[in-house]
Amino acid sequence: MSARRKATTQVSRLARRAVGTTATDRMVPEETPVAFSFAGTTHAVMMASPADFEDFALGFSLTEGIISLQDEIEAIEVEDHGAGIDIQIRLKDTANTRFEARRRRLAGPVGCGLCGIESIEEAMRSVDAVGASKLTLDADDIVASVKLLSKVQPLHTETGAVHAAGFYVPDKGIVMAREDVGRHNALDKLAGALAKAGIDGASGAVVVTSRVSVEMVQKTASIGSAFIIAVSAPTALAIRTAQEAGMTLVALVRGDDFDIFTHSDRVVYGVAKHVA
Repeated sequence: MSARRKATTQVSRLARRAVGTTATDRMVPEETPVAFSFAGTTHAVMMASPADFEDFALGFSLTEGIISLQDEIEAIEVEDHGAGIDIQIRLKDTANTRFEARRRRLAGPVGCGLCGIESIEEAMRSVDAVGASKLTLDADDIVASVKLLSKVQPLHTETGAVHAAGFYVPDKGIVMAREDVGRHNALDKLAGALAKAGIDGASGAVVVTSRVSVEMVQKTASIGSAFIIAVSAPTALAIRTAQEAGMTLVALVRGDDFDIFTHSDRVVYGVAKHVA
C-alpha cells in the first residue's frame, strides 16, 4: 500500500500583536514517525514530514553507507500504519549480506541496537574524500544559491517551520530541492532525489537552511559534493570533518555576507567556474 498524507494542517490560534489579540487560523507542518526497515527488521525511525518517501529511503540508505549505489536496492515499499509510515527496503544479495554483517556487529550483547564503542565508531565514521573536486564558485554564486533556495520552499512559505536542502549548479541555479521538519531528513531526501535523477554530486554545491553539524558534512560528502553552504553556523566538529574531507564549508550567508571556514581556495574572484 502506498502512503499519501497531507504535509500541512490548519489549526486555530490566538495571535497577539501590538494592536491586540485576534483568533485566527494558521497552517502548520505535519510530523510523523517514519521507519526504515531492511529485510523486515526496523533499522531506524525518524520524525519527518510525510512526503518524498522514496527519495528519503534511497537517500538515507546512501548517506548512511548502507548501499553504495542506487542499483543495490531491489525494491522500496511504503506502508501507512496509521501511527506512522513504515518503509520496507529490500536490498540485493551483496548489499543485504553486507548490511546483515553490519547489523550483527552493531547489535550489542543485550540487543540494545547501536551501543558502546562500535556505535561511537559508527557515529564518527570516516568521511568520504571530496578534495579532488575542481569545482569553484564565486561570491555571487554563494549569495545566489541561498536566495534561489528560498524561492523553492513552498512548505516553508506556507508554514514557516521546515528546513530545506538544495543543490546549486553554476549557471543553472537550484536544480533540486527538498523540504522537511528535520534538517538531516531534508538532506537525505535531496540525496535520494539527486540519485534518482542521475545528477552528479560533484557538479554542484549542497545548500541548507540550517546550522552545519558533523552529520550534514558526512551526508554532503556521501553525495559527492565538495561544497556545503549554510545560512547558520557550523559546529567545531563539522569544521574539522569538512577540513579532513577536503570540503569547502561556507556558512552564515546573510545577504551578501558569508564566512568561509575550510578550503577557501575554491571560492574564486574573477575566475571562470569549472568542474572536474
